[in-house]
Amino acid sequence: MLTVNELMTIIPSTVKPDTPLRAIIGVMKSEGCRQLPVLDNGRLVGMITDRDVRLVINSPVVLHGRWQDEELLDKITAASCMTPNPVTVTPDTPAHRAAEMLAIYKFGALPVVDGDALVGIITVTDFLEFIAEELAENANQ
Repeated sequence: MLTVNELMTIIPSTVKPDTPLRAIIGVMKSEGCRQLPVLDNGRLVGMITDRDVRLVINSPVVLHGRWQDEELLDKITAASCMTPNPVTVTPDTPAHRAAEMLAIYKFGALPVVDGDALVGIITVTDFLEFIAEELAENANQ
């Protein structure tokens, strides 16, 4: 049975709760990712996504001028807009179960934990890459 361990990205990029949005955007751009685990002293405390960042900057609830975006980027931190206590899976979780969870909850990623330690992240992209590889192999047979 295929497990999360076989598909996940190991040692994912992470941020701390006090990381400002500007730095979070920088990590997302440089690493080409859309979601980041938030670690506090090595313990997973949340997930922050590109959507979370966009909602802060482009909030329809809070009217602000574009000039204030710079201040938001430097003053708003991961802790203030992350999803706390995220749903997780383990390396031994069957891959089909993780895929079901991503679909049911409409998540882009799930942190992978072993005990209290973050060991990876499994994303929709990981599943798409696996499926593309499988389809290519089947097409060549």
